[in-house]
Amino acid sequence: MKRILIACLASVSLVLPAHATDMTKTLRVAFPVDVTGFDPAATNDLYSGHVNNAIFANLFEFDYYVRPARLRPALAEAMPEISADGLTWKIRVRKGTFFADDPVFKGKKREVTAEDLVYSWKRMLDPKMASPTLWHIDNKLIGGNELVAEAKASGKFDYDKPIEGLKAIDRYTVQLKLKQPDYTLTELMLGYNWSPVAREVVEAYRDPGGRVMSNPVGAGPYMIKQWIKGNKVILTKNPNYARKYPLTEGETAEDKAVIASNQGKDMPLVGNVEISIIEEANPRLLTFKSGLLDYEFVGQDLIGNVVINGKLSPEFAAKGVKHQRALEPALSFDYFNMEDPVVGGYTPEKIALRRAIIMAYPIDDYVRIVFRNQATPANQILPPTQTGHIPNKPNLNSYDVPLANALLDKFGYKDRDGDGFREMPDGKPLVITRSSSPRAIDRESDELWKKALDSIGIKIAYNTQKWPDLLKQGRAGQLQFWGLGWNESSTDGNSFLQLLYSKSIGQSNFARMNIKQYDEIYEKAQTLPIGPERWALYKAMNELATVNSVWQPGVFRYQNVLTQPWLLNYKRLPYRQHFWHLMDIDETKRPKS
Repeated sequence: MKRILIACLASVSLVLPAHATDMTKTLRVAFPVDVTGFDPAATNDLYSGHVNNAIFANLFEFDYYVRPARLRPALAEAMPEISADGLTWKIRVRKGTFFADDPVFKGKKREVTAEDLVYSWKRMLDPKMASPTLWHIDNKLIGGNELVAEAKASGKFDYDKPIEGLKAIDRYTVQLKLKQPDYTLTELMLGYNWSPVAREVVEAYRDPGGRVMSNPVGAGPYMIKQWIKGNKVILTKNPNYARKYPLTEGETAEDKAVIASNQGKDMPLVGNVEISIIEEANPRLLTFKSGLLDYEFVGQDLIGNVVINGKLSPEFAAKGVKHQRALEPALSFDYFNMEDPVVGGYTPEKIALRRAIIMAYPIDDYVRIVFRNQATPANQILPPTQTGHIPNKPNLNSYDVPLANALLDKFGYKDRDGDGFREMPDGKPLVITRSSSPRAIDRESDELWKKALDSIGIKIAYNTQKWPDLLKQGRAGQLQFWGLGWNESSTDGNSFLQLLYSKSIGQSNFARMNIKQYDEIYEKAQTLPIGPERWALYKAMNELATVNSVWQPGVFRYQNVLTQPWLLNYKRLPYRQHFWHLMDIDETKRPKS
């Protein structure tokens, strides 16, 4: 009897569908910082975003195989239906899409419906959430402002109160009614921030602020299997995810072959993703070299070990490793807290202090030492990858230590006690506190900032903490001076400009800049189609930020990616770094552990 049972099981294994996700395979990647949590409406840091894109269902996505980037529906059944005046939008949810199983569903499959989108998008509006992506939807929906005002007055957001601007008109169709046309909204909806969550999940697991950071239940290709804070995140296939490998044309012969070979297979192709948190670049690269990572975004401090004279080093080339390099849709900058009593404010002497600090920073050394020439100095807010970027724009705050010193002298920042460091115009101590993480790359940047401030006679102090802790403090306005990066998943420059919009304070406006003229120009830009007239307003906003010296603009950075020979289907897309559900592993080429 036992032998018969074994024979039957063996025969069953032979007829397993060839299109099924291979649960024996695991993609292995590494992040340099830990994630902060998994709530679409409450997170917008880069690394949490990578995971959230995998566990929550995106409405739309860039076609992985088409260049230049082109949008396609994902959770949505089709692209939005938009009325001729641009004010009424209809988005239809793909039928038969289910959330991952969770005890709150009491053993039943829970289908994603239009009501889930309505609820999820209202969460961005809820003042208690303090959503970092409120700007995506704020002041856009008919009736939205009134609902928010009532919540602020009562202390409770009424999720059940209907508004004209956001409603489910049937089980699978959401209708939005906008106050004015929005020409970037579809690209904003690419992000996980617009992904559906189930109300019963939020109500079961939310914290006092309404966030669900540790119990994510999404409808994407993966779900969280394990999260060891500061160490590892392990994903496994969401059994309820039922999408097939996408139909698309592809551009190259290699693309077409990959698409043909995977057509009709279940996504994801690989059943598991293991994300290790490895903060320092050298251990990450060593882990890649040992074959324990399938691809690696090379730390700029180690690029000289990887690329020699513009070519991949013989050590990696001999192993069949491939290298890709491209400019990111990103900006790395250092901001001043405009509400800080020392560096903040808009009076001439405060602007002079910030401008002197900016001009004292050796940006070319920063590019050479910290980025190993894998970046270019930023002369504006918008990277070259974004529409609205101004080619060949001169840098109005270029490196000039003598001018910086003269500026400080003129506005009364002088060394009154003879200790070699300047005091404030009123004689109070002048100390700039720079925040940074303990990573080696941040220590290099800290050293350059000390060199810069020493050169103009300003004392510097350091606040060193883990990145997730700095993120919380920065968003709360508790940091005086900190360096951040902003990566964008869309092609337009609008999201970079909202970083200085006053209504984004507490969300993504870490500088807490509040200039009425900037806000008015930003709001006017939202009413214009993508094109020269809108971009002229982008330029005006950029000039206002420059004149007020809100940021040390930093750099536009390059990204270097190494891929192992056994990693299949990896194709770099500038606006999103990880497409785990489309990748595969050739286990015959992977070294045996």
